[in-house]
Amino acid sequence: MVIKPLRKAVFPVGGLGTRFLPATKAMPKEMLPVVDRPLIQYAVDEAIEAGIEQMIFVTGRGKSAIEDHFDIAYELETTMIARGKSLDLLHQTRLAPGAVAYVRQQEPMGLGHAVWCARDIVGDEPFAVLLADDFMVGALGQPGCLKQMVEAYNRTGGNLICAQEVPAEQTDKYGIVTPGARDGALTEVRGLVEKPKAGTAPSNLAVIGRYILQPEVMRVLETQEKGAGGEIQLTDAMARMIGDQPFHAVTFTGTRYDCGDKAGFVQATIALALQHGEIGPKIRAFLEAQG
Repeated sequence: MVIKPLRKAVFPVGGLGTRFLPATKAMPKEMLPVVDRPLIQYAVDEAIEAGIEQMIFVTGRGKSAIEDHFDIAYELETTMIARGKSLDLLHQTRLAPGAVAYVRQQEPMGLGHAVWCARDIVGDEPFAVLLADDFMVGALGQPGCLKQMVEAYNRTGGNLICAQEVPAEQTDKYGIVTPGARDGALTEVRGLVEKPKAGTAPSNLAVIGRYILQPEVMRVLETQEKGAGGEIQLTDAMARMIGDQPFHAVTFTGTRYDCGDKAGFVQATIALALQHGEIGPKIRAFLEAQG
């Protein structure tokens, strides 16, 4: 089996971010900062660590701040240089020419539709999908989430999803894996069901926001009908590919914060602030003072 190298990643960033209104009325939710970097920056850094060469952003109206973030900021940089300040803090925001592409999702029709909008740029290559509001922090000494998945992909090929065990009472909020054979963090995927009704889930292994997919999924998405929530679900399209190609789940070694949720976003901010070399001691002292 020839395993094609993974070079491209799709970032669906066209969502409206309604759970964070009014903060997201004029600012993309992916630009919300966790300490001093926006969520989308963490996701891009994770992709770069995993060897991704081209970032594909599926945007929508009102998302130009994301494009500006990964562009050169002449006025800012000129002013910083004139004042003798280092530009090192901006290094990760400047992607190489040709290393980033943008495509519009004209209407919010679900994750599957957003991924399908990138079909012409993906072409006939495997690709990753990263959801920026699923904020993944690798365990100490471990690689980031996507790099963990790429290491597994280089052994298995095919399609991989990131998975996490969730409480049984929360399985109706996720895509859930019907598991097959397990080998450490790697689980064979025999089936997928999107947001099963309470008490009907085949396991408590939930799909979370990282994927490595073969280009054939685009042809499936082209004819995919609407599913849960009246949207075109990526989970439904992936389920139709099981049996035709290798399909595995990788249980992430690290911590996932649901930054599409206010509580998860605050938890991520506190956790990273405590680890921050500059402000960590102050934040820890503040929390201790609160009892």
